[in-house]
Amino acid sequence: MPTPPSTISNRGKWMALIAALLGWLFDGFEMGLFPLVGGDALKELSPESGSTWFSVIMAMFLIGAATGGVLFGWLGDKFGRVRAMALSIFTYSIFSGLCGLATEAWHVAVLRFIASLGMGGEWSLGVALITEIWPGKSRAFIAGLIGAAANVGFLLVNILSVSLRTALGPDAPFPWRLLLIAGAAPALLVFFIRLFVPESERWLHEKEKGTTTHWATRDLMGVLIGCAAATGVVFVWSPLIETGFAVQIPVTIISLGIALVGYMFPVWRYLQRSDKSSIAAGGKAFSSSADAGSTIKRLLLGASLTGVALLGTWGTIQWIQRWARELIKDGKGPRFGAEYVGMMIAGGAIFGTILAAVIADKIGRRITYTLLCLGSLGACLLLFREDMVYGPEFLWLSCLAGMVTAGFYGFFPFYLPELFRTRVRATSQGFAFNFGRILAAVGALQTSRLEEAFGFAKACSALAFIYLIGVVIVWFGPETKGKPLPE
Repeated sequence: MPTPPSTISNRGKWMALIAALLGWLFDGFEMGLFPLVGGDALKELSPESGSTWFSVIMAMFLIGAATGGVLFGWLGDKFGRVRAMALSIFTYSIFSGLCGLATEAWHVAVLRFIASLGMGGEWSLGVALITEIWPGKSRAFIAGLIGAAANVGFLLVNILSVSLRTALGPDAPFPWRLLLIAGAAPALLVFFIRLFVPESERWLHEKEKGTTTHWATRDLMGVLIGCAAATGVVFVWSPLIETGFAVQIPVTIISLGIALVGYMFPVWRYLQRSDKSSIAAGGKAFSSSADAGSTIKRLLLGASLTGVALLGTWGTIQWIQRWARELIKDGKGPRFGAEYVGMMIAGGAIFGTILAAVIADKIGRRITYTLLCLGSLGACLLLFREDMVYGPEFLWLSCLAGMVTAGFYGFFPFYLPELFRTRVRATSQGFAFNFGRILAAVGALQTSRLEEAFGFAKACSALAFIYLIGVVIVWFGPETKGKPLPE
């Protein structure tokens, strides 16, 4: 039964797009804010182990985002995209703001974890809503805007840093608490969303058919178990404790397996439950066993594709600003050199996200992903060289690396919705996009160790070869160019 023609007004469509773009912008702002102020905050809260806590907090953020992608995606598939998106934005805003009141490093870790639940969820919900409200030829450009919006937020963080440090002077303490408390401001966006943003008619159609009732709260226990297992991976690799490879390797393999099953559990049980209900009513199954199997395979495919991109980003690009500070410290450079690098990365990323989605629409999804992987590897190898010094070459190569590696985040909002049906889209793409963050969390923890062993440039160059795995994986996925969005 096809979805009825849309009756949402142009005003409603634009309100939804504006709300989603603002949500992603603030999401990017919040993600960029902690790396900006975290060093100052942890020097005050934990002077002896601030750098260690920084790595742990970054890793826990990634675990929380992975969990939130599935949790809030589930809420979006059961209760509607708009209500769940409003709750996700409220969650990441309020708990980011509460970080400004922390008195211990572990307070920040816990609050940052809860905030990241909302950040992971907002991505999947916003993508589902906009994809379903804005189908057709405009979808590629809008997918690019999704990725660009988050990078605009990241750009604003760096501009804010330069402005504040200039106004305060070089010797004044940085007001990290004030900035984190101000991070609660996006909560005001919730009122705009609830008042002006229409619900997806594709989801409403599923609700009318009764398919949304097959999502069961008890299935979320699988997500909690998956989160606990993923946290176990971070725990054994954390520099806060001493464990050897004899413990780390088996625990990682087992925990990742448990996390994988746990995060996919709600979708798997939903498909089973919806089939049984339809058959009992004398109708056809909503999804045949082959269809359900195809969904699971696409979940694994999506998680693998995003895992490559996320591990590459968090193992290399996210460390460039810290590297810039080290290069400036060892030689000569501008006072705001790290912020200038951040602006160059963000500027390149804004362009790259839009360009990647448009190219994918023109030449196909698999070849575009392949080109992004090869381009990202090449850009990282050009940038991460031991003879690199801070200067124009460093800045422009950082811009290039930001442009190519960020292209994935314009590509995924375009491709992932094409892999899943409306009734499981938010949960499925929430899992597919965010599960790779668990692998990225391990990579983020190990970058510092690899740096100690081989030096920063070699460590990041080595991690960049992860992109070659993506070149192979993508050809096992479907080519969706020219095909309609699944009902």
